[in-house]
Amino acid sequence: MKKPLKIVTSIAFTSTLLIGGSLIASADGGEYDTTGTISFTPYTGITDPIDPDNPDEKVEPKNPDGTDPIPGTTGPLSIDFASSFDFGEQAITSEDQTYFATPQTILIDGIEEERANYVQVSDNRGLETGWTLQVRQEEQFKTEEAEELTGAAILISNVNVQTSSASSLPSTVSSEIDLTAGVLSDVMSAEAGEGAGTYVARFGGDAGDENISTSVSLTVPGSTTKYAKEYSTNLTWVLTDAPGNS
Repeated sequence: MKKPLKIVTSIAFTSTLLIGGSLIASADGGEYDTTGTISFTPYTGITDPIDPDNPDEKVEPKNPDGTDPIPGTTGPLSIDFASSFDFGEQAITSEDQTYFATPQTILIDGIEEERANYVQVSDNRGLETGWTLQVRQEEQFKTEEAEELTGAAILISNVNVQTSSASSLPSTVSSEIDLTAGVLSDVMSAEAGEGAGTYVARFGGDAGDENISTSVSLTVPGSTTKYAKEYSTNLTWVLTDAPGNS
């Protein structure tokens, strides 16, 4: 008996097209579109202080007495840091005098460096609708016993703005701020379309510039009675969502 012949074949499926009696392979399999998305929400944490000379770098500022400053305000529109002013220990005199605040001390990788005194604000609302920063000296310099340093006046000069943000700089910046007790004074303000991100109002130039030691001054008349005591005052920095020139 003859054995059946076994034929093993392989079958491949190919899509073809008959054109003019010839079989032609079809075109490529087509195109298909997908998307990529991301959404942002306003930042609600605390923004770290930055180096006023290098806004891309975070730093640790110190108060004039070496202590840590209070944390910045929380929320998407925030005051992150403001320098305290130390005019030193001075000899009593009957002549008019001008005293200068010591520069701001910061730590970078644990190493102390000096910078201009400064205030830092952040707008992380995601709106770019503008804001205004002001400062108020709450009252005249006084001792713990409420003895007043009559006629003393703080002047902040050489104000300039630093940032690494791509948003436009605040268009209104006070080059000098002459403080009057109980009165709000403008520091800087951003109009709509400006001021998104983190901004520093620096009182003086880069480290090494002489004016970082002379840009915050206190004048005291010689005629003012001065006791051999410490005098102090409080400064309040006020940030509002009102745009500049509104």
